[in-house]
Amino acid sequence: MIKTADVSRDEASLRRFLSGLPGVDQVGAESRAAALARRSVKAGAKAWAIDTAISMLDLTTLEGSDTPGKIGSLCARAMRPDPADAGAPAVAAVCVYPDLVAAAVAALAGSAVAVASVATAFPSGRASMAIKLADVAEAVAAGATEIDMVIDRGAFLTGRHQQVLEEVQAVKQACGSAHLKVILETGELISLDNVRRASWLALLGGADFIKTSTGKVTPAATPPVALVMLQAVRDFAAETGQLRGVKLAGGIRTTKEAIRYLVMVNEVAGHRWLDPQLFRFGASTLLNDLLQQRHKLSTGCYDGADYVSID
Repeated sequence: MIKTADVSRDEASLRRFLSGLPGVDQVGAESRAAALARRSVKAGAKAWAIDTAISMLDLTTLEGSDTPGKIGSLCARAMRPDPADAGAPAVAAVCVYPDLVAAAVAALAGSAVAVASVATAFPSGRASMAIKLADVAEAVAAGATEIDMVIDRGAFLTGRHQQVLEEVQAVKQACGSAHLKVILETGELISLDNVRRASWLALLGGADFIKTSTGKVTPAATPPVALVMLQAVRDFAAETGQLRGVKLAGGIRTTKEAIRYLVMVNEVAGHRWLDPQLFRFGASTLLNDLLQQRHKLSTGCYDGADYVSID
């Protein structure tokens, strides 16, 4: 079992631990991800996979033009994704900026849909620790039950691992009972080795989820990155007995992509992760395609572009 206190007692110890993690064979990771993408899914399993993917969505709006009215509409869609089909499941959460959390909480009252909020100077993460913690406190006080923080990629890439760890730990404490998702912004981490190290760093700091991206940087979620992050939570569970989740965000738009990732989750981490408590998609446009494919399975007909909302 990993003793977190031993690993994180100083920068040197933490660096030795992270450097001692197995290196990632990039060619091998890309090959494994491609092989998993070729797995076929039968019609019955596809129906289950579509509903599962919908239930794993964090329906998100993070625009400067967001308003309480827009949040209300988003929340209505989160609770009833397809107004014409009461059998379509609700999504896992709605994710908004801290100043709009109260509007989301009010709109979702009485539902099982969680309210998530980005924090810690999203998306750059470039702010003082006091400001980052105030950001978290505002969202939690307004009723957010999930917090999506961003790591300081500059600190990570220059080897200040202890700083990153301590920031994650401080934000985790500020979250109270709210779950913490730690955004690695994998598109800025340069290598899959760095993705593995950043994943472990976030997990050691107390992350309930590790998340690929803010959605503001490309590349974001990619199959090799997802593979490495799923391996990290699997191995962390094997070492500590603690189950932590993965959230893929950025660039996932089609049902085919979502199902390929669910296959990967099952094959790499295991079936226990096929649950919204341990796996999420941060991809609002994905919902449209999932609903269209769901309707196609039930009716045998393809829908026009106006069957679902374009929001």
